[in-house]
Amino acid sequence: MSDQVLVGVDGSEASLAAVDVAVREARLRRTRLRIVHAFIWPLMRVPLGPAQDGPPEGGLRHQAEGILADARARAEALDPQLEIETELVTGEPLTVLSRWSREAGLVVVGSRGLGRFGALLIGSVAVHLAAHADCPVLIVRGRPDPAGPVLAAVDGSGVGAEALGFAFAEAAARRAPLTALHIAHPSTSWPDQEERVLSEALAGWREKYPDVELRSEVVEAHTRPALIEASREAQLLVVGARGRGGFAGLLVGSTSQAMIQHAHCPVVVVRHPSERTAEA
Repeated sequence: MSDQVLVGVDGSEASLAAVDVAVREARLRRTRLRIVHAFIWPLMRVPLGPAQDGPPEGGLRHQAEGILADARARAEALDPQLEIETELVTGEPLTVLSRWSREAGLVVVGSRGLGRFGALLIGSVAVHLAAHADCPVLIVRGRPDPAGPVLAAVDGSGVGAEALGFAFAEAAARRAPLTALHIAHPSTSWPDQEERVLSEALAGWREKYPDVELRSEVVEAHTRPALIEASREAQLLVVGARGRGGFAGLLVGSTSQAMIQHAHCPVVVVRHPSERTAEA
């Protein structure tokens, strides 16, 4: 795995918005940007060139090349100094982005794609990537507050620790405050115990990132609605793929799925290294 930023594009406005975010993330990481378009039509055995009586610039391959060219031009306009690579890859988006995530430090995807069922499709794309990508996945959605904090969901699990580490690093790179939020179920929580979970989760990170302005809080509430509400004032929400109390067979938990679909700001889903190793 490298630290390059990978973004998938399909020509939609949402994927171009993802390019904007990916450019910023690559700049923050001082790394290169790789823009990928999954070209599924060769698998369908359909003609890829222009129609016999059509314009020479027509055809599916030319259209795909145009999608990449537009995305590259947008990225170059935002940061002319950024190192950018474009790739036209035969395959369907889920498989292509999962495979190429092995060479990335972050994958960025838009909140909806082309087509009538775009909003539904992004749920499947984002959940699939969150469950199988070899690096964190950033889903560009909502209307982030650019002055808001990076919001991290803390649950005391191993994957929660990975997500918290990512959140601290992101807050430091953005020079943004960090809100570490531990949500305890009202009917099963013990205040002293929940405060200890939060304190232990933060141990070490404060020292590693002393310049990050940190606010930590324990809230008694139901996890999903509380995180969705808190995301209104955030510029980014970071969650673990599957936290404490999740079913072992689920690579993406119900909380992260809910955030992918309903958060008011972009969402990063982080997996634990042991989950990635188990799939290798």
